[in-house]
Amino acid sequence: MRELSQLIDVEEPAWPELKETLEASPVCVEVLPADSDLGTASILQLQVTARSYLGAVVLHCGGLLVDDGWLRVFGSPYGGPAPETPSLARVNLFPEAFDPAWRPEPGLVVAHDVLGGVFALNGAAPARAGRPGAPGEVVYFAPDSLRWEALGVGHSTWLAWLVSGALDDFYAGLRWPGWREEVRALTGDQGLSLFPPLWSAEGRQDLSATSRRAVPMKELLGVARDSCRQFDGADPGFLGTV
Repeated sequence: MRELSQLIDVEEPAWPELKETLEASPVCVEVLPADSDLGTASILQLQVTARSYLGAVVLHCGGLLVDDGWLRVFGSPYGGPAPETPSLARVNLFPEAFDPAWRPEPGLVVAHDVLGGVFALNGAAPARAGRPGAPGEVVYFAPDSLRWEALGVGHSTWLAWLVSGALDDFYAGLRWPGWREEVRALTGDQGLSLFPPLWSAEGRQDLSATSRRAVPMKELLGVARDSCRQFDGADPGFLGTV
């Protein structure tokens, strides 16, 4: 186990480089204010250093709202015990006090999108958790297929990719005219429920014709999990707690 000073007082911390990348991003990225106490507690629990992008996000920002809030990358938000955009610690059920034995066994949920998509960083045994990809690889739970997909990259490359403008291609076919206005109206713990659902042939046929309403993200993730069990007989596992 490494002490807090070993995790924070490092040569070449990642935050200056990441901050430059965020400021140069061609897409709208809002950096939420950080809670320094929560940040230090979270980096200690994760046992990652400030030299990594993961450590930099957790330590220096409250989260990232990418593409007008379409995607929420979790950090350590300032705003009391229940800020609208949840913290990485809350989403992943970190212990209240530092526990050197605790690990997020299935993997670490690092972001949600407003459709109920989940980005997670694989743990040590992805296959045992029912996930594709290698340990330390970012995977995505797709709300239109109700399956996990391996993205083939680690956390730092994934984060740089997110803010590069690549989301337009990634979500091609899953956005509709006027989506930005609908997303901007959401709070940080809400998502959009579509009917017919994304995984149905009717839903994919014409997204602009679907009925859409704001719902708690907890409800959206719960519906996705229940749908997986109903149609595939498989539980997608931990999707984050909001």
